[in-house]
Amino acid sequence: MPLLKQRVKRDAEIPSASMADIAFLLLIFFLVTTTIDADKGIYMQLPPPIEDDQDIPEINQRNLLNVLVNADGQVLLDNEVTNVAAIRDIVKRHILNNGREPQFSLSPDKAVTSFKTKRGLPYVTYIEVLDEIKSAYNEVRDEAARQEFGTDYGTYKARLGDDDPDVIADRYPLKISLAEPDPD
Repeated sequence: MPLLKQRVKRDAEIPSASMADIAFLLLIFFLVTTTIDADKGIYMQLPPPIEDDQDIPEINQRNLLNVLVNADGQVLLDNEVTNVAAIRDIVKRHILNNGREPQFSLSPDKAVTSFKTKRGLPYVTYIEVLDEIKSAYNEVRDEAARQEFGTDYGTYKARLGDDDPDVIADRYPLKISLAEPDPD
């Protein structure tokens, strides 16, 4: 009688030879389809660098509004303690003064707002103060655009062509000086 071979029973397996290929393809798929938001930080247009032979422009102290913020978040506007909510109105008065009040600027195109902080100032406070300063300029521009063109500044600017001059921005230039923080 012939011997019968016993069959060896194997366990069922999932073929894993192409698992690495599938994982690699999934990795590439997710890398390609994922959007990475790179717009972080504060958008500011910096002035061109000063040449070696170029003189630093002099600023009349009357045209300069000093905004100082210490590490505790206390705001000083021209050495007078104030709160963050009052910054916008004071900056607007400084821009629109036209030489009337002696502590503010002679004209809107000469008005400069200097913003200086101490190291250790919380980032949230820095942004709040900078937003108030920029909001003052935006409100001044909005009011001027409404008076002259009957619309807000954003709509007016959107209507401008590539070669059209921005008369509102020329009349009320955004002049914010961000000074280096003082060391502790």
